[in-house]
This record gives sequence, C-alpha cells and structure tokens, in this order.
Amino acid sequence: MATRTDAPTRREQILKEAARLFAERGFHGVGVDEIGAAVGISGPGLYRHFPGKDAMLAELLVGISGQLLTGAKRRLAEADGVPATRILDSLIEGHIDFALDDRPLITLHDRELDRLRDSDRKLVRQLQRQYVELWVEVVRAVYPGLTEPAARSAVHSVFGLLNSTPHLGRAGTLPGRGTTAALLHRMARGAFEAAGEE
Repeated sequence: MATRTDAPTRREQILKEAARLFAERGFHGVGVDEIGAAVGISGPGLYRHFPGKDAMLAELLVGISGQLLTGAKRRLAEADGVPATRILDSLIEGHIDFALDDRPLITLHDRELDRLRDSDRKLVRQLQRQYVELWVEVVRAVYPGLTEPAARSAVHSVFGLLNSTPHLGRAGTLPGRGTTAALLHRMARGAFEAAGEE
C-alpha cells in the first residue's frame, strides 16, 4: 500500500495487482490466474496467500478503511498543542496521499463494496464512520459555528471532492503530483471555509 516505504511483501504485491485489475475490469472480470500472472506466480499459487478473490477484496476494502483511520489517529496524536487549522491541513494531506496513491481502491470501493460479506461490509462502514467523526471534531474546532450535522455534511462533501481522483484521467495526463496535491488541498480548504461561513 502507499503507506509503506520498504519493499512490499508478496501478499502486498498480490493485493496491489488485484486492486488494479479489479478496478480496471471489475471483480468478476478478473480471474486468479491473471492476478497470479501479474505478480509472477501461478493462479493456484495465490491460494497460499488468500483463500480466494473474495478474501482479497475484503482485505483491500477493510484494510484501506483501517489504514485511513489509523493514519488520522496518528496525525491527531502527533499534533498535541498544534492549532486546529494545522491539524485539519494534516488530515487533508493524509487523505490526498490516499486519493492520489491508491486510486484503484477508490474505484473498487465504489463498485464492489456490496460484494463483501455482511460482516466485512459492516466493518468497513464502522471504520469509515470513526474516520469521519475524527474529521468532524477537527472541522468544528476550526469552524465552531458549524453544527455537528453541517460539519459532517462538509466532511462527506470534501471526501467526495478528494475521492474524485480516479476521474481525473490517467496518471501520465495529470499535472505533477505536487501540483495536483496542492490544488486538491486548496479546494478542500475552500470547501470547508465556505461551509464555515454559514
């Protein structure tokens, strides 16, 4: 995943390629042989790492929701005594990193979440709610005039903006990563400021 800086494990390589292929062709449009070929092992060899495609999908979607929540908690813990505006900027930066580096997972979530078992889907939703509530608390600290429901709506709207990255075009057709990240950051802060003016 994008949060790791060391060499990915075989399991992580499989998940990355599965996410890419599922996002490109849909969950049912990809076989285990194709995923295996993408990482240089036989399709049946995948079963040493995962019981099947369903398990890969669950680990991808539950995993990224957990990573976002863990990353946000870490940013909050590291920001003790820091002004709320800087904490909000840090949360925005973390979500932009996800939105730019894990674009296939956004597509996968939009298209395939309903394919998860009920228990996995409920876990994804639970992790996402916790993530949203962390943001709501920070947004209300920056814009104290916002009611809780308004702040929650603003957070969801900003997520919609940031998670639009799969629709920006192929990676090679975008301006540089830094330019795109800065644009997304300005737009996210602008959206929160507009919400805070009410």
